[in-house]
Amino acid sequence: MQAFSKHTAIAAPLLKDDVNTDQIAPVLHSRGLKEDYKAMLFYRARRREDGSEEPDFVLNKPQFRNAGILVTGNNFGAGSSRETAVWSMLANNIRVIIAKSFADIYRENCLQNGLLPIVLEPGVADAFAARVIAVDGAAPFTVDLVSQRISGPRGADVAFEIAAADRTRLLEGLDDIGLTLKHMNEIVSWEQRAAAAQPWLQSAKDSR
Repeated sequence: MQAFSKHTAIAAPLLKDDVNTDQIAPVLHSRGLKEDYKAMLFYRARRREDGSEEPDFVLNKPQFRNAGILVTGNNFGAGSSRETAVWSMLANNIRVIIAKSFADIYRENCLQNGLLPIVLEPGVADAFAARVIAVDGAAPFTVDLVSQRISGPRGADVAFEIAAADRTRLLEGLDDIGLTLKHMNEIVSWEQRAAAAQPWLQSAKDSR
């Protein structure tokens, strides 16, 4: 996965609670062999029944078409565990989602794919959302994972918390396999000690 350290982009306000993964990446558009993840993102909200664009949807507005930060509400990513709901974000160059809370599986999928999920306390989140609305896409914000701060127009920097293990995973671009391989020397050493101490296990046959 692509490592994450700092991201500067326009922030788009999608200030809704309980946005679910079927809204983010409709299952109807996840059945092909070569899915268009860019077009998949919020397809039903972005398109009318005749296929034309819905001009009132935030990501269709001219100032937010190239937004790289999404600002939203509570329980973002609820519903099924479909990973396309993260891939479609990345296909649109959205590398940061700032919310009041995330569904656990969605948050984990973000971390596994190099998308930074930031949780802000309700009061801080409301104040930051107000800044994003006031800026209205006229200037970018910067999210720095090293310093754990969000900077931008119309206000002071906003600090955010993230677990040390999650921060390391993103900074180094490591999914679960990558995290495991960081300990390859220790794994090999343990296997060698186990082989010496319990050699009979090494010749055990698979009972299947």
